[in-house]
Amino acid sequence: MRAAVGRFGVVGLVVGIIGAYVAAVALYAAGGPGRQRTMTPPGGEATLATMNVEDIQSNYSVLVANLTVIPGSALLDPQTHHLNENLSLRVRSVASPTRRTWTKGMLPGTFPVPLTIAGEIERWPFDHYRSGPVEVELFRGDGSEPIRVPVKFVNHLSGWEVAAGNRNGQGPYRVSLQRSLSTAAFAIVILGVLITIAVLALVVAIQTARDRRKFQPPMTTWYAAMLFAVVPLRNALPGSPPFGSWIDITIVLWVLAALAVSMALYINCWWRHLRPDNASGS
Repeated sequence: MRAAVGRFGVVGLVVGIIGAYVAAVALYAAGGPGRQRTMTPPGGEATLATMNVEDIQSNYSVLVANLTVIPGSALLDPQTHHLNENLSLRVRSVASPTRRTWTKGMLPGTFPVPLTIAGEIERWPFDHYRSGPVEVELFRGDGSEPIRVPVKFVNHLSGWEVAAGNRNGQGPYRVSLQRSLSTAAFAIVILGVLITIAVLALVVAIQTARDRRKFQPPMTTWYAAMLFAVVPLRNALPGSPPFGSWIDITIVLWVLAALAVSMALYINCWWRHLRPDNASGS
């Protein structure tokens, strides 16, 4: 009976690992970068702008996007397909004022635009960020009347879900970010590994202290290795959450405490079981 239960347990464990692997790959494929979140239908006569979201700064306060301007047919010379007049572009809601000017005969290129965002990194990995109102305005020739340009946002940021939109197709855009499901799942797996290490260490130490299992001296090095493995595993979390966030208070700190207590119990077993010969004979 026990053999059958053991076989079913092994089969269930293998099936669970395979299922978790397939789910992780599916989540990563579903949340991969490169998908367009907000799209404006292209038009031959209308000038369009495309923002490719490429990077986010480590302090999660600035989102870096590459802005590409596609001039409409009214701004291009039909023979050379270059600008037929001077053109200026202004981007609002950025970390630093951004304005580009192209003279007649040139073609607008791609340039980086830093967008200011705000959020709560302490809620990692369920943190959300949102930008202020984003506007791209065009100035033709020497005119002072701005023309608002429709913007298409494309997400090239790995591990993040980026969405952008405006109200009823009018007004400024707002960009929102949140970590993808694959990133959150990876973080949960790493935290689960940390908790498993702490639980196993406590079980082994308590059973040895109760003389349910024999004391094994090499196990002390295993405890030391597990203790020093916590910080590298914590630093392997995606996005490197800041020290002092909720995962440190609720998980990492207590994992370290559990490992330290387990190691102390096991060293106490060493003290009891490996006495010198003269001490045991007296």
